[in-house]
Amino acid sequence: MIDLRSDTVTRPGRAMLDAMMAAPVGDDVYGDDPTVNELQRYVAELSGKEAALFLPTGTQANLVALLSHCERGEEYIVGQGAHNYLYEAGGAAVLGSIQPQPIDAAPDGTLPLDKVAAKIKADDIHFARTKLLSLENTHNGKVLPREYLQAAWEFTRQRGLALHVDGARIFNAVVEYGCALKDITHYCDSFTLCLSKGLGTPVGSLLVGSRDYIRRANRWRKMTGGGMRQSGFLAAAGLYALQHNVERLREDHDNAAWLAAQLQEIGADVMRHDTNMLFVRVGEESAAALGDYLRAQDILINASPVVRLVTHLDVSREQLKQLVAHWKAFLNR
Repeated sequence: MIDLRSDTVTRPGRAMLDAMMAAPVGDDVYGDDPTVNELQRYVAELSGKEAALFLPTGTQANLVALLSHCERGEEYIVGQGAHNYLYEAGGAAVLGSIQPQPIDAAPDGTLPLDKVAAKIKADDIHFARTKLLSLENTHNGKVLPREYLQAAWEFTRQRGLALHVDGARIFNAVVEYGCALKDITHYCDSFTLCLSKGLGTPVGSLLVGSRDYIRRANRWRKMTGGGMRQSGFLAAAGLYALQHNVERLREDHDNAAWLAAQLQEIGADVMRHDTNMLFVRVGEESAAALGDYLRAQDILINASPVVRLVTHLDVSREQLKQLVAHWKAFLNR
């Protein structure tokens, strides 16, 4: 099956599984799992931060990040289409009594700082206290401009806000920039990193920040059910991914660009492509039929009027050629 629904569908390869099986483990709730500790140390060092915390999922990492920045009755400013506002069941509001203040993102995925400034609440008993600006990098595949990251950092220092980055695919951004992780994480107080997307692990995310911040986050992780025991088996997959699978993300970006060009050539309405994602307009009438047709050819997509195709380590260029051939056949029916 050729699965282009998301880069979350990747499976660990034999070398990663071997690393998992060989991992020394302990009890992470006690803080004595050596492989978890090494993963956390390694990511903190890569990012230039003081500490990191391993969590089971990206949703929990984002939730714990917000809970560790904001108290009840405080708010975070966030994009209307941001994952930690729109796609995580309202967890910050429901479980943390934290108010989201969503604003529209610009076409490049940034949150315009003049719009952010207009939404910062006055120190008044009628309003929630504005505490945090939350960005997303990458956002729908788009890499935020590096100069914007610096401007947002300086803006939040001036306004007394913390700055968090949902970096589920932050290494896709790093590869696109051609820089080191710490070159961009310098411009935030905290960030999350997902290991189970393009990096190819079966599970796991990290939250990274200052030592005091991660100490608070560890309490929230326990409270929200994320305290695992012999989780070094999972952390070993993360270490392997970070040491072997980061640079290969460039292949996914190249494959997405190649696929966009090929689909355009056969007449598909490719709206855009960025990093490892491309978006193709197929329309209401054709969406279900295209999805069914490709499924019959052992190709999975999320069939919708605008189809998002995501390239990843489990889809080769040869398989993408099959997709193009079948898409062309569908258009020619």
